[in-house]
Formats: sequence, structure tokens, C-alpha cells
Amino acid sequence: MEPEKPPELSQDSASLLKRLAGPSSTKAGLAHDQTAINRIIADASKGSKFYENEKRKDKELSERITKILKQRDEALQGVDIRPIERNIDHLLEELESQRDLSQIVVHVDMDAFYCSVEILDDPSLQGKPFAVGGGVISTASYEARKYGVRSGMATFVAKKLCPELILLKSNFERYSEMSDKVMDIFERYDPTMLAAGCDEGYLNITKYCERRMMDADTCVQEIRDAVFRETSLTVSAGITPNKMLAKICSDKNKPNGQYHLPFDSTSIKVFMHDLSIRKVPGVGRVNERLLEAIGINTCGDILKHRATLQLMDKQFGLVFLLRTHLGIASNVVQPIQRDERKSIGAERTFHALSNKIQILRKLEEVAGELENDMVRRGWTGKTVTLKYKLDTFQVFTRAKSFDRWVSSKKEDLFAIGKELLLPELPLTLRLIGLRITKLKDLHAPEPAGGIKRFFESANSSPRKRPRLTSPTEHCNDDVEDDVGEDHESMPGFYEEEETVEEQSLDVPDDEEQNNISYGLNPPHHERRLRPPVSAPGPSRTRPSDLPFSSTKSKPMSARQGDRARHQECPICGKMLETDNKGLNAHIDFCLSRDVIMEAQTEAQSAAKKPKDLVLSWPGAAKGKRKREQQGTLK
Repeated sequence: MEPEKPPELSQDSASLLKRLAGPSSTKAGLAHDQTAINRIIADASKGSKFYENEKRKDKELSERITKILKQRDEALQGVDIRPIERNIDHLLEELESQRDLSQIVVHVDMDAFYCSVEILDDPSLQGKPFAVGGGVISTASYEARKYGVRSGMATFVAKKLCPELILLKSNFERYSEMSDKVMDIFERYDPTMLAAGCDEGYLNITKYCERRMMDADTCVQEIRDAVFRETSLTVSAGITPNKMLAKICSDKNKPNGQYHLPFDSTSIKVFMHDLSIRKVPGVGRVNERLLEAIGINTCGDILKHRATLQLMDKQFGLVFLLRTHLGIASNVVQPIQRDERKSIGAERTFHALSNKIQILRKLEEVAGELENDMVRRGWTGKTVTLKYKLDTFQVFTRAKSFDRWVSSKKEDLFAIGKELLLPELPLTLRLIGLRITKLKDLHAPEPAGGIKRFFESANSSPRKRPRLTSPTEHCNDDVEDDVGEDHESMPGFYEEEETVEEQSLDVPDDEEQNNISYGLNPPHHERRLRPPVSAPGPSRTRPSDLPFSSTKSKPMSARQGDRARHQECPICGKMLETDNKGLNAHIDFCLSRDVIMEAQTEAQSAAKKPKDLVLSWPGAAKGKRKREQQGTLK
């Protein structure tokens, strides 16, 4: 096989021009050939710190690709790939056997949502190129998109592309109001819909269609008509058997259209064959370049390079890409559950600051926003992460973990963040944020039985997913035994997406962005208020005009580990206001009772009850590691 030419490293490389164009270059309404537009964007960006940072990242990615190509060549050297391809063909048959065409999944996506809401309030904007945003474009009208203007773009670049562009300030309260109305309509057709933002969501309309004895197209048209009748807004939709396909297809007939992909395996595979890999949710810009480097530009190319993907599974995610090639994905539509939340945080973007007092003021404002969210939503955690972005657009994090639950008080969060930040100063910053992880849900019911939970059977954990059995040995031993699991992204995709949200140019002095961060899996009712991915989050607090407060109550330092505080006894479950010594004394008192014997007796009695259900899972690839043969649900 002839080796690919290493990627170019020059500042004028095509990859850099494409990177500078931003993550929204595949938006509906943009020109198909954006070469000239990308050149204007690059010329307008040159000389900025953003440009230099993007150039550095492009170079780093090019060097990474060169290493991956070298690894690929070494892995393939002297290897007969035919047995590998045959094994993967068996894996494809296994995946195909799991295809589910029984559910009607719809992705509904509002058309240029912010701009459409603005037109409701000012009809004179109809047909004009305009955008919503401040230092960065949040949403562009379809007329503006014809010039290359898109979300995530700096306004001065947008003005270069479209000098007559009308720029409007964001009105998140109004957008949230209209979002609620739209989501209420969607919930009539699927009460357990999954909101994926304030302007889009997934619905399973299978049961609705069965009850009403109507076909999917009629039902979706009815949904779209209801939205327009009650809000005067338009929505586009994709009708398919799973969420990935629905997301792709909702973009096919934008704006104000719907697309129904036939529910048969052949039609789906034909549809996927020539589809650009970048159109697939879960790929992203970085992974797009990695895939292009090994010759994968479309979903059809995945089959041709399946042996390489097998040998480099950790870099590319073989099973996800094979499922993508076949057009197979999850069809489970339900709101994100609270116990799926990974983190909660807040961050603030501002013009570059070097003054220590001003930076600490911003940190305190972020701590205040985080306090409000933690208290209102009922969360605490054990790890605090400080995130900051330099004026050079480089992003860094510093974290500290505790053996206690972190206080949600503003002054305590500020003290921890300050302790993490001060050793890094002096710096020039344009973003600062705090995030809490290793969460505890304060709204969840307390576990029954106190110490009894320590006597529960180890294999009864509800968090563990049953593993697949392996009666067949079709696949190479290196293939992970996870065919039946939902693979919804390539490795590193979520880290990449978090970085993409930060890649805006300098925010002017009069423009601030307050972002509420929800982690990877925000609950349904909390995601509803979020703007599209490329837009800044709704402002929850007004920037304070006061310097960071000097409160009379002394804040709890990050190092202050053994003062009196609220602590939970692991035996009786009581909340105590005491130090570690007092807690230990209370635990000794609890243990002196007959609690252990009583709990042990109850646990043994429960163990004698017959198991309710034993699941056996379909066969899959045989991995090197030993896997559980059955999963037990209690």
C-alpha cells in the first residue's frame, strides 16, 4: 500500500483554513464551496492571538497525524489483512442482526431559532442578513449564511464577509419563553422526549402513531403544523429508526421541511455510503481530520479500511465506526436521568484581564453562579476543578479532591478556587470557571438501612451493565466484547466538543458571556434552557460592580479539613455538625449497639429469596479479558 503524504505544516495549509472556519461550517444554508469564504476568514483573523492559537493546534494535530500514520504503517507491515477483514465481516453480520427497525424516532430542530424569534418581534428583519450575538455570533439568519456567516464566528469576521450584516443583542429570556412553548408541543406527542437543547430534541412517536392509526409522515407534519400555528416558528424534522439517522436527516430539507428515510436495511446502507463522515454526530472536526488521513472521507470508506481500524481501535473506535457504516445507533428516547449527571459548573468569558483584583472578582462571580446552581438543583461533590483560558486561547485546568462533600457556599467555593488560582498568577485571562465532579444528589432518597448497605451482595450493583456472552469466536481476540453497547461517538469526542465551545475570538470590552456548564449528560428539564452548542449560555446573574466581597464569616479554606462541619454518620445516617474526632466518637457509639448483628440477619434473610430474573445476552466478539457470562437484575 502506498503511504499517504504527511500533512502540511504551513500556516496556509488547507487544514488551517478549514479549522479557522469554525465548527459550524456544515450548517444548513451555507455555500457548498466555502474556499473563498474560508480565505476571507483567515485573512481577517491573521495577526490575532486566536489565529496563532489555531495555527499551533493545527500544527500539533498534523504532527499527531504523522505519528498515527507511522503507527499504522508499522502495524500493517508484513500482516495479511484478509483474516482480519473476514473477522470484521463476521462482526458486521453480528451488528446487522441487532438492527432494530421497530421504532419511529424523530429529530426536531427549530430553524435558525434565535433569528426566527427576533423576526416575530420585528417583522422588518424578514429577508435581511442579520445575526444574534455580541463579540461572537450565536445564530445567523439564512440570508446571512449565504455570505458565510455562521454561529461561533467573531462579529468582526462576519462583518468582513457581509458588510451590511445587522447585528442584534441576545435576548435569552425571550428565547427561553418560546423554547418552553415549543417543547410543550413536542411533549404532547412523546411525554418522555429527549430535549437536546433549547431548540431541538428527539421524539419516539411509535405509540402515538399506533394509537391514532396514522403514518409517521402525517404525524410529523401535524407536529410541525402545530408549532407554526401556535408560535409562528418553523421546525425541520428527520424521520428514521434511530437517533443518529434522525439527527442527520433533520438537516436534509432545512428550513421548514421533513425527510423520511425508508425503514429497511438496504436503503439505510445506501444512504450512509456516500455520506460525509463529518455529518455523523459523534465525529467532530479533529476526528474528521484523523479519519481523512487514513483515507476515510465517507461512511462507505469505513469498510475499505476496516483492517486498519481494527489494528488501531483505541484511536478510532472500531465498533462505533462499523455501526455508523451500517446506520445503526441507539433508538432509546428518554430524558436524561439525574444520576447520569457527571458534573456541574459555571464559567465566565470576558475581555483579557491581567489585574489580580479584577480576576479574583470574576472568580467570585463564578463562585456565586455555581452556588446558585448547586443549591437550586441539589448537588454537591468531592472534586473542584478550576478552568482558565489565557489571552493566547490556551486552556488549562487545576483540580483538588477532598474526602468530604464540598460546601455549596459562595465564599467556600471562592476560597478553593482562589487557592488553585493564586499559584498560577500573574496571568492574562479571558475565561475563568469552576466545576464540581464526583457528585452526590442531595435530592435523592437516603439509602435505607444505614450500615445494612455494607452487607449487600457485591454483584447486585444497579450501576453495572450486564456484559455480553461470547459463544462465537468469529472476531479477532483484540476486538472488545461490547457489540451490544451503545457507541455514540469516537474516542475523545466529548473532550473535543468542550474545546470547540471555547474557540471564539476576543470578546469586546462591553461583551461578557456567562456560561452555565452541565456536564456531559444534563437532565432534560435543565437542558431545555440551553442555547445551541455554539452559542453562549443564558446569563444567570448580572456582573457585579463591586469588588470581590470581604465577608465577615471566615470562609472554609481548601486546606481546612478538620473543623466542625456537617457530616453524615455512615452507620445511622444522621447529619452531625462536628469535627472528625466527634464523628468517630459517634460512630463508636453506633457500633456499640446491636446494629451490625441486626443488619446482618436481615441481609442473610434477603439473600435466601429467589432471584427475580436472569438475563442472557446475545453473543459477540470474544475478548482477551474474561467477561461475565450473565447479568442479574434484582
